[in-house]
Order: sequence, then structure tokens, then C-alpha cells
Amino acid sequence: MTVFLVWVHLLAAVAWIGGMLFLSLVIVPALKHEPLASHRRILFRAIALRFRTVVWTSVAVLLSTGPVLLSWRGDSLVAPGGWPLALQLKRVMVAALLALSAGHDFLIGPRVGQVLRSSEPARTPRDRLLVAWSPWLPRLSLVLALAILVADVAFARL
Repeated sequence: MTVFLVWVHLLAAVAWIGGMLFLSLVIVPALKHEPLASHRRILFRAIALRFRTVVWTSVAVLLSTGPVLLSWRGDSLVAPGGWPLALQLKRVMVAALLALSAGHDFLIGPRVGQVLRSSEPARTPRDRLLVAWSPWLPRLSLVLALAILVADVAFARL
């Protein structure tokens, strides 16, 4: 049972992190070139909305399997102060990644979509700033997810 639960946990992480890598390394660059560039916004929105389902399903799996695996390992769920440093760092990074992902998916992303549907002259300086900086949120999320992966590898080696 442990092997299966570890496999499910890893599969969820692979789906999330692999999807982020695929979006940033394949989809986004491909959509910048014609003939896709003229449909970029529509295509990316459709892809991102589908990926959102994968992300939040993965989050649910990770948050349900992680504590079980931790308890099976013998680490206390109620006393995280006794956890190894790698696991403590992972916990903080996971919380930050979840906050970034939720902020991106449910606040910033929809707001950027509204701004992009408005005419250029109607956009406020704040709107322009939001659109300019919004791509950095998923990039930061990817870096954070990769750091969590490093912490996981370090924790697995203990």
C-alpha cells in the first residue's frame, strides 16, 4: 500500500510540475509564432482552464496523500517542529505555492482577462502594470515547485 500511495503522490506532483514546464517551455513559445499568434489569447485561455483542473486535482491528491505518507514514516503530524529541515522548508514552500496558485487562478488571472478584453485607451496605469507583471507569477510558481522537488529529494534521502 505504501508503494501505491507514494506512486499516486509522485504522479500528482509530476502532473502539476510537468504541466507547468510544458506550458512555459512549449505552449507559450509556440503561441508566439504565426499562425497561432493571432489566436493566442483564446488558445491559451482554453489550455490554462483545462490545466487548472489538473492542478487543483493534483493539489487535492498531494494534500491528502502527503500527511498519510508522513504519518506512516513515523513523523508527528501535530509536532512539525521535530521534522527534518528539508520537510519544514517544504511545508513553507508548499503553503507559498498554494497561495500563489490560488491568487493566480482565482484573482489575478481573471482580472488580467478582464483588462485584456477592454480597449487599450480604457486601461488604467494599474491595469497595464498588472498585465505586464502577471506572467511573473506562474514563473515564480514554477521556480517554487522545483525548489519543493529539491526539498522532497533531500527529505527522501534522510
